[in-house]
Amino acid sequence: MPGVSETERKKLATHLPDQSAEDLASLRSDIRRGEDPLGGQFTRLRGPAERRTLGATYTPPLIVAAMLEWATARTAPGRVVDPGTGSGRFLLEAGRRFPKAYLLGVEVDPLAALIARANLAAAGFAHRARVELCDYRSLRLPQIDGSTLFIGNPPYVRHHLLSSEWKRWLTTTARSHGIVASQLAGLHVHFYLATVGLARPGDFGAFITAAEWLDVNYGKLVRELFLDELGGQSLIMVEPSARPFPDAASTAAISTFETGHRPDSIRLRRIGDLAELGDLREGTPVRRERLATESRWTQLLRAARPVPSGYVELGEICRVHRGQVTGSNRIWIAGNHSAELPPSLLFPTVTRARELFAAHGTLEDATPLKRVIDLPVDLDAMGDGVRKLVERFLRWAKQMGAHTGYIAKNRRAWWSVGLREPPPIMATYMARRPPAFVLNQAGARYINIAHGLYPREPLSSLVITRLVAHLSASGALARGRTYAGGLMKFEPREMERMIVPSADLLAQGSLA
Repeated sequence: MPGVSETERKKLATHLPDQSAEDLASLRSDIRRGEDPLGGQFTRLRGPAERRTLGATYTPPLIVAAMLEWATARTAPGRVVDPGTGSGRFLLEAGRRFPKAYLLGVEVDPLAALIARANLAAAGFAHRARVELCDYRSLRLPQIDGSTLFIGNPPYVRHHLLSSEWKRWLTTTARSHGIVASQLAGLHVHFYLATVGLARPGDFGAFITAAEWLDVNYGKLVRELFLDELGGQSLIMVEPSARPFPDAASTAAISTFETGHRPDSIRLRRIGDLAELGDLREGTPVRRERLATESRWTQLLRAARPVPSGYVELGEICRVHRGQVTGSNRIWIAGNHSAELPPSLLFPTVTRARELFAAHGTLEDATPLKRVIDLPVDLDAMGDGVRKLVERFLRWAKQMGAHTGYIAKNRRAWWSVGLREPPPIMATYMARRPPAFVLNQAGARYINIAHGLYPREPLSSLVITRLVAHLSASGALARGRTYAGGLMKFEPREMERMIVPSADLLAQGSLA
């Protein structure tokens, strides 16, 4: 097996020992029924961490079927192209639905390509199928009679694992389309751009990818292509609770498109369970012009879902503010270097997310927390004795370069961190787990590893306690943005869009 290491040959021998004729017949029967026993063995042979370097995440059959069902409702294609074939799940389903279509898979992993070829042969599609062992970005497609369906799960690989050559390809190719591309873009962004170069008017497709491109700066390239040359039709955001990628906790986006067609509105929808997937053509229509003016699309997808009676967005009750950036923790977090400063200038502060996780819902004691030095902008307001201690400290801080950093240069006074007042509720900002919401009974401050929730109107302690309990128990995993690899992140505006009981419902205790 060319391209397969000796170690993997031995693993294969363990996972797939010599098969009897009956065993092989059973495997072929399973494949023809739509199962993927070879792909299952492959994912056991190569675990998630090993497959992550090539961006290989295997798509659940329910999602594959829904994407092909969308394609089936259109004109039958003459060719089907899967840009990241893996074991061939999309091609196998396409082969069953489109008996006259040519099936073309593209794969860079020799072992995965071998498995896809075996699956296609076992399913009876070998006479009209081919799996190219090459990079999708270098693919060339001959003209055919009829349309091409592009469908699949483009690989997710972070930009720092991509070569400088391919990063140059991205920026140069994007420039030829009149678009600026960021070299921070992941591989799935490259694949969208490559598809635009391969597709012709009348071609159509559906991709499932990590949903980052909906909001991040480097995703602007995909958003612009989707609204213009790619011909976006619909977007479905699949929350991590639905397990769109079984071995990677990630928010997914299913995008459908038809090259050369620009509908007035694009259908948007979000689901939290694969049972809700249904028809990919369904969703709330959002005008193309509105999408074009938004830099973040997740909020529009979330706004498209129904809200229970009496419930509101968190932002109706509380403002959410990210904690202050110190600019240099080694200087502004108190230690031996600040021993002379009076306690009145040292504020107990949450400086690590694990301090909120360890609080288990209530931060009662600020004693274990570190202190952040927060000096007033106007040093003249301090008494002479304190002023001398502060000036001595600032001379040391200047020697350490504290006044030269970007943050310091953009503050009203370089020496004043400007911590926010203690919020009644704090929440973690980013972690590989759902956020922690914590009652701040200790009156602690917080830096930029956390968010502070500040009620817009005075709320009783009972209402605040119930709000924290609801936020902690209401499935926060399905509300934030989750990146491939399981990293969960809440920007302030995203957190404000969480659906919570109104203040009246919280006061009454009559929660759904």
